[in-house]
Amino acid sequence: MSCEDCKSKDTCKSKGEGCKEESLKLASRYGSIKNIIGVISGKGGVGKSTVTGIMAAMLAKKGYKVGVLDADITGPSMPRFFGINNKRAKIIPLENDMVKFEPVETDSGIKIISMNLLTAVEDEPVIWRGPVITGVLKQMFVETNWGELDYLLIDMPPGTGDIALTVMQEFPINEIVIVSTPQDMVSMIVKKVVIMAQKIGVKIKGVVENMAYINCPDCDKKIRVFSRKSSEENADYLGIPLIGELPINIDLTEALEEGRAEEYVKEDPLYALIFEGLY
Repeated sequence: MSCEDCKSKDTCKSKGEGCKEESLKLASRYGSIKNIIGVISGKGGVGKSTVTGIMAAMLAKKGYKVGVLDADITGPSMPRFFGINNKRAKIIPLENDMVKFEPVETDSGIKIISMNLLTAVEDEPVIWRGPVITGVLKQMFVETNWGELDYLLIDMPPGTGDIALTVMQEFPINEIVIVSTPQDMVSMIVKKVVIMAQKIGVKIKGVVENMAYINCPDCDKKIRVFSRKSSEENADYLGIPLIGELPINIDLTEALEEGRAEEYVKEDPLYALIFEGLY
């Protein structure tokens, strides 16, 4: 974007001199955030929210100050991962019809904001059109009292639609993490997100291959359920580095259902092996 093309050039602080596109990004009104990481996939149901929760837990375990923005406005699920779905974020009214959101904190101090924490009950549907959804997402980012964060993770909805475009173009994200599963159909759809990010110029950290296998309970052998292809082959097809592969794990599922997933993943050596060295 050049200064001549910029729609904000009349109000730009630099008055058109040395203007940078980065200066047009959204900024938190009530916080200081060092790193913003988006977690995305082209396909729903691949485990984006689970991967986001695992990453947040691993970063908090290392002593970082962490926040999570649940950007899936119509299908939010992050409160369930952290077992805070019965709590509600505070909405503080301010002057000039402004508001400030106080996020819900987990026991380890991870700050969470989600539409499911802002509605009266978690199963209340959000029936909005795209422009309203993107406007609310921006407000949730800008008006939340994040405080001092080392990392903010954004759990994004699937696809290449309004939310993905808004986050990639208007949020000051450092990079994105892609989540996929082994099926060729899923890989094909996920590659659309990879190409989208590359066209926009967003850095991609790599791909997490979720539900890649199950462990045989008797011999501990990895059994490929959805595809004979390796996770490395799927990453090569996407053209991005492989961060790691995750199994189908009934113990994690039970921990999620019981609201103790954060504690579970912190204790499992597999998640430490894959994610503790990521950042």
